[in-house]
Amino acid sequence: MNPAPTLSPVALRLGYSGLIPFVLGALLVWIVLPEAHPYATLALASYGAMIVSFLGGIHWGIGFRESAPEGRLFVWGVVPSLVAWAAVMMPANAGLVILGVMLVVCYLVDRGVYARHGLGHWLTLRFRLSAIASLSCFLGAAGA
Repeated sequence: MNPAPTLSPVALRLGYSGLIPFVLGALLVWIVLPEAHPYATLALASYGAMIVSFLGGIHWGIGFRESAPEGRLFVWGVVPSLVAWAAVMMPANAGLVILGVMLVVCYLVDRGVYARHGLGHWLTLRFRLSAIASLSCFLGAAGA
């Protein structure tokens, strides 16, 4: 019997460190002076959009590993980037909600994809990161 795959300690550290801009951004939206508020919301939305795009890109990486990849991996891989792009152009109170929802949707899609491709051991980390990141976006939207 093969041992359960372990997560890279580097990936764990980087994943959790990647939450700092989300948490800090959500906090700043609530505490900065009014003249800095647009910068705080843009910073949070921009970072959220980059992460949502990154999550889509993972599907391209999964597809690249396969000898006969499912076309839907590549199709889904661009959807998060397109949604994130639109969200960044919206007013922050709406765009941050879209990004928070997209982080949840990406996780839900990944639950099926990761399991089919032998990557299910990443889902606990993905859940934790997605929960905190999406909550940060929702809190940022509430403060926008």
